[in-house]
Amino acid sequence: MRKIAAILYLSWGFLVFITAMILVFPFIVLLSVLLKGKKAQDSIFFFLKIWAAIFSVLCFFPVRSRGINKADKAYIYVCNHNSYLDAIAVVSAIKGSFKPLGKIEMVKIPIFGLIYKKVVVLIDRKSKESRARSVEELKADLAKGQSILIFPEGTMNRSDEALADFYDGAFRIAIETQTDIAPMVILNARKLLPRSNPLAIQPGLITCVFAEPLKVAGMVPEDLEQLKSRVRETMEKMISNG
Repeated sequence: MRKIAAILYLSWGFLVFITAMILVFPFIVLLSVLLKGKKAQDSIFFFLKIWAAIFSVLCFFPVRSRGINKADKAYIYVCNHNSYLDAIAVVSAIKGSFKPLGKIEMVKIPIFGLIYKKVVVLIDRKSKESRARSVEELKADLAKGQSILIFPEGTMNRSDEALADFYDGAFRIAIETQTDIAPMVILNARKLLPRSNPLAIQPGLITCVFAEPLKVAGMVPEDLEQLKSRVRETMEKMISNG
């Protein structure tokens, strides 16, 4: 009985996810044609937040945020990654627009993939050229005043640890562009919809916690490991404190 209920719930969630995407898709396409740069991203995110709100309400995944959630300038948001619900959480919680770094494989998802290509910086981690190109694109966005989002674990955390190992990318970009890092963590999403067992899905509250942005001004490449450790410690503490 539990399995049947989970399958029905997953099916409902997928239906709402795609239907809400279809509703906002025409507006996103139009805005991406009419506007450019940060103005386009800001306008697109207005409709993405509508999409996320529809999904959250109809699928019973309310998103709450707390902490230092700023949108006064461009930041590099770094966040843990545990569940497919993370996309809903970050769109709902982060105040302003942002340009996320996303895996190229996601463009294969019907409807979602079409929108995904318009709002993220695509990366094929198997390609050195793609990795280099994505870094330059993220730097260009920051130079235009556009915040970016990077999951420093690179992919969903499949380990039993609170955080998987971090890649250097977000911290190298922060130092090279002298952009402050805004650590955030998503709580409870892994429990509500675990990647390893989608049939364990259950409704519930998703909480996004924001830390005070870490100043990067004056840091040099040799400070990368120190910066990465500070961010990791901050995120681990936020996860531990709930």
